Amino acid sequence: MLKISPSAPLKGTVVLTGDKSLSHRAALFAALVTGESRIENFLDAGVTRSMLNALEKIGVSWSLDEDVLTVHGKGLAGLTSPASPINCGNSATTMRLLAGVCAASGLSVVLDGSDGLRSRPMNRIVLPLKKMGATINAVNGQAPLVFSGRSTSTLSSASFNLEVASAQVKTCLLLAGLAADGPVRIIEPGPSRDHSERMLAAMGARLEKNVLQEFGHPAKFETILHPGNELNPIRMKLPGDFSSAAFLITAALITPGSELTIRNVGLNPTRTGLLDAFMAMGAHIDVDDKGEQNGEPYGDIHVQYSQLRGISVRGPLVVRMIDEFPTFAVAAALAEGETVVHDAGELRLKESDRIHSICKQLKAIGINIKEHDDGFHLSGNASPVGGIVEPQGDHRIAMALACAGLVSSSPIQINNPKIIHESFPEFIPTLIGLGATIG
Repeated sequence: MLKISPSAPLKGTVVLTGDKSLSHRAALFAALVTGESRIENFLDAGVTRSMLNALEKIGVSWSLDEDVLTVHGKGLAGLTSPASPINCGNSATTMRLLAGVCAASGLSVVLDGSDGLRSRPMNRIVLPLKKMGATINAVNGQAPLVFSGRSTSTLSSASFNLEVASAQVKTCLLLAGLAADGPVRIIEPGPSRDHSERMLAAMGARLEKNVLQEFGHPAKFETILHPGNELNPIRMKLPGDFSSAAFLITAALITPGSELTIRNVGLNPTRTGLLDAFMAMGAHIDVDDKGEQNGEPYGDIHVQYSQLRGISVRGPLVVRMIDEFPTFAVAAALAEGETVVHDAGELRLKESDRIHSICKQLKAIGINIKEHDDGFHLSGNASPVGGIVEPQGDHRIAMALACAGLVSSSPIQINNPKIIHESFPEFIPTLIGLGATIG
C-alpha cells in the first residue's frame, strides 16, 4: 500500500525517461532492418520489457546498457517462429504491433498475455489482417492470437476505413503493409498519434498523409504506405514521455505554490491534447519548443499552480488526450465549475474500464462525479478526503489517485501501487524529489 499525504509546494526541474510509445516502436522497428540500431533514453518498464522479450522469441538480439538500447535487426525475412507462445504481459501495444510484424513475416506463432490483455478487443486488427491474407485466429475476438504462417510470398494491398481512430491498429496495418504487393490505405475518423509514420518515414519508408474534407462532413485522416523501400537502422534519442509528464503537470497545477519545469518532453501534436485542455481551463503553462529529432518535436514545459475552471471536452480533442483522462479528471474535479467529457467511450477498453474506474475511485475520496456511457460529468470545486482506493490494476488510475492525495484533507492510501512500474517506474521517487510527502 502507498500512502500519499497532503503536500507542500512542488518545486524543481525534471528530466523524464523516454516516451513509452516511441520506445515500443523503436525496439520493434529496429528488428525489421538488417543491421544495428541504437536508441538512447529508452524506457525500461514493465510494458517495454514485454516487447523486448518478444523480440528475443522471434530471433532478435538486443542489449540494454543503462538507458541505451542496441538492437541487432534481422529484417522481416530473418525473423524466426518461436517454439512456444509469446507472452505480451499486460501490453496491448506489444500484442497489436507485433501482430502486424507476424503477419508481414509469415511467422507461425501464438501471441498471448495477462487476463487483462485477454479481455481487450482484438478483432479490430484480426479482421483487417485476414483481409490482407494473413492466417490468424482469435478466441471470440480476443487473445490469444494464433498465426499459422502463410502460403503466399506477400500480403494483399488493401484499404481500411476505421470506425475508431487508433494508433495501435493503424501501426499494425502499416507494419503488415511492409510485405504487401501494393499500397495500404488507412482512413481514421480522428487524428490518432502518428509516431509510427514519423519514425518509419525517418527510416526510409514511403508514406502519404492527407486530411480528407467533404462539405458538411467531419474531416477524416488518411495514411497510405507504399511498400518496397528498404528501411534503415535507427539512431535517435527519445524525448521524455508526455503521458508521464501529464501526472507531474497535474500535480503542479493543483498543489498551491508549486512551480515545475519538465525538460525535453515529446511535443508531438497528436499527443498533447491535455495541454490544450489545461490551457482552456486557465492553466499557467509555458512551452519552449526546442526542435525535432527523427521527426519528433520536443521541448520544455513550465508549469505553475493555477486556479482552473471547468470546460467541455469532446470530438477530436478526446483522441489527442485519450491516455490522460485519469489525471485530467483529478484536475477538473478541483476546478471552478462543471467539466463534461463526451465521445470518450474508448476509455472503457483500456487496462481497466477507465470511465467506471475513474468515477468509482474519485467518489471514494469524496468527489462528485457522474458516469456516462461515453464519458463523465464533474461538478467541480471538490475537496478530496482521505481513504483507501483501488487502481483496478491500471497504472494511470494509480498515478492519478496519487496526484489527488497531494491535496486531500488527509492521506490517500493506494492498494497494489506496483502497477505504476508498468509505465513510469520513477514516478514516486520523482514526486518525493519535488517535495511530496509519500510513505
